[in-house]
Amino acid sequence: MINRRQFLYSMAGTAGALAVPQQSFAGPLDPKKGHLPAKAKRVIMLFMEGAPSHMDTFDPKPALNKLHMKEFVKEKKFKSNMESGKRYYVGSPYMFRQTGQSGAWMCEHFQELEKVADDICFYKGAQAESVNHPTACYHMNTGNKFIGDPGIGAWVTYGLGSENPDLPGFVILPELNYPQGGAANWSNGYLPAYFQGTPMRPVGSPILDLNPPKGVARSTQKANLDLLTAFNKAHAGKHPDHGDLKARMEAYQLAYRMQDQVPEIVNVDNEQQHVKDMYGIGNKVTDSFGRRCLLARRLVEKGVRFVEVYASGWDSHDYLEDAHKKRIQGVDKPITGLLQDLKQRGLLEDTLVIFTGEFGRSPDNGVRGGGKKAGRDHNATGMTMWFAGGGVKAGHTIGATDEIGLNAVEKVHPIKDVHKTILHLMGLDDNRLTFFHAGRNKQLSQVGADIIPELIA
Repeated sequence: MINRRQFLYSMAGTAGALAVPQQSFAGPLDPKKGHLPAKAKRVIMLFMEGAPSHMDTFDPKPALNKLHMKEFVKEKKFKSNMESGKRYYVGSPYMFRQTGQSGAWMCEHFQELEKVADDICFYKGAQAESVNHPTACYHMNTGNKFIGDPGIGAWVTYGLGSENPDLPGFVILPELNYPQGGAANWSNGYLPAYFQGTPMRPVGSPILDLNPPKGVARSTQKANLDLLTAFNKAHAGKHPDHGDLKARMEAYQLAYRMQDQVPEIVNVDNEQQHVKDMYGIGNKVTDSFGRRCLLARRLVEKGVRFVEVYASGWDSHDYLEDAHKKRIQGVDKPITGLLQDLKQRGLLEDTLVIFTGEFGRSPDNGVRGGGKKAGRDHNATGMTMWFAGGGVKAGHTIGATDEIGLNAVEKVHPIKDVHKTILHLMGLDDNRLTFFHAGRNKQLSQVGADIIPELIA
């Protein structure tokens, strides 16, 4: 359904106003065809909140090690939150090795990920736009540094719908604490409310009030819901432009249907033991993230279009040697298990897995001294992310940062180009995936972007 303003806009005769009216269909999350042939059908986004250091994970810098604890000379274009005071170059405390036939670089603490090195496409040319955690998280998730825009998962489900009518199309698997910026990272923004992300809690019932109260039979609950729907439909008939009401009605129906599927899906303990072992479930270090990675696989296997899994604790301004080691050990086995599991089930080929933080980190530090106390500041001009499955160029490293890891210098692209490439792999054209809001057609990239062709197989 379209409102009066959208109708008039779509009927306008000017070349700048050739918008197609939004079409009504049986369900807002019904599967829809994309604009292009798709290489990926679904996405699992692994968001390392706090920003991993690229030069301590996948981008070794021998030249930086030679400068260790020498006074840092700031470049004019270097963006930092902590530029005051004396600062020092910080070499990586870790050893690096090349892995797989592709020779991908990994730090010594990625003991498991090297097994799937040839399934990964590393991208080292990305540049963010903010060095502030909340705005950078918003930017990576929504394309905008400020609150109010739809998350990338909302855009994907808006464009393609979901493959399972009994589950949300866009699911979030956070830790106990939400990432910086909170739920705005997976908001529907100005898109209809159907497309917002649905967070599932990591402990206890994944969704509050998922099951009916004691003593309330399913038949009674269904009768109550049908009565409520009748009232809502009568009200909606008098207010045809009330999109939120329609979304609320659909949410009630979806919640009822989810009661059948969700309890079984989220119960990862019923998996075979060798699968749980693959994800590190049962090990204190890897259990929490491993459970969420396994749940992500189960969700996409059941038709959820976009799943985002969070792992925090990467903001190592000091004591990086110990802090990053623990973080790497906490995600290494679960991520490896996820890629192996997807591949064994024939899902990796059309599932796009994304590993990213909100920005990179700096080659210097001014908060602490050297040795085991050293850490890194925020850095928007150089970072590493990687992709697997879903039509990316497996076993390749694309782009590079300079000799100290400060700036991306090869195949350099902003985040909006990364977003457009993700949409392209999903069969969506960023310039055609638009929504009329505030007087213009809006899109994920904000003002248009370029595809990064080197990432695509």
